Amino acid sequence: MPGTQVGSDGEHELQETLGTTERAERFYDDQVIDYLNPMMMEFVTRMDMAFISTADAHGECDASFRAGTPGFLHVIDDRTIAYPEYRGNGVMASLGNILENPHVGILMIDFVRDLIGLHVNGKARMVADSELREAVSDLPPAERGKAAQVWVVVDVEEAYIHCRKHIPQMIPVSRDRREWGTDNVRAKGGDYFGVKAGRQHAEVKAG
Repeated sequence: MPGTQVGSDGEHELQETLGTTERAERFYDDQVIDYLNPMMMEFVTRMDMAFISTADAHGECDASFRAGTPGFLHVIDDRTIAYPEYRGNGVMASLGNILENPHVGILMIDFVRDLIGLHVNGKARMVADSELREAVSDLPPAERGKAAQVWVVVDVEEAYIHCRKHIPQMIPVSRDRREWGTDNVRAKGGDYFGVKAGRQHAEVKAG
């Protein structure tokens, strides 16, 4: 990526402090590009999950999980990918952050076949489903027949490998054994961590 510094100022400061500059420079030179090469594009199209990192205007961070049928992360071209946002809990944490700060990080990991990961960092914008379908003819069909509330379109700024060290191998479970896309609160996990019950208990004690 000629003419631009790869990595943050903080990265480079710590590299100097800890003596890893030469090793880091090799990684930047060998592995970091500002587009998706053909192997990366193929990797994205077969992923059925991704971890999305965002931050608001103050730098407060959020990490979220997205999943869908392989191809739900849609490669528009070698510098642009998009993914749909469907109805969720209504909080809009990721989209709210993007509204304030367009920088996003996407981590995709193949836990099943190749045990390797791909980082994609870039700038995101929200586009209505109808608008994007008009512009991109090969978008995947709506999941479960429900149109996306909005699409997140990401302009790729960095793409690089996540090494397979420590990536566990997993065996996928058939979706037939899951209530995929359900709105049933209990089936979705309900109050698994007991937060609601804890608050109710505290309110009863306080009352």
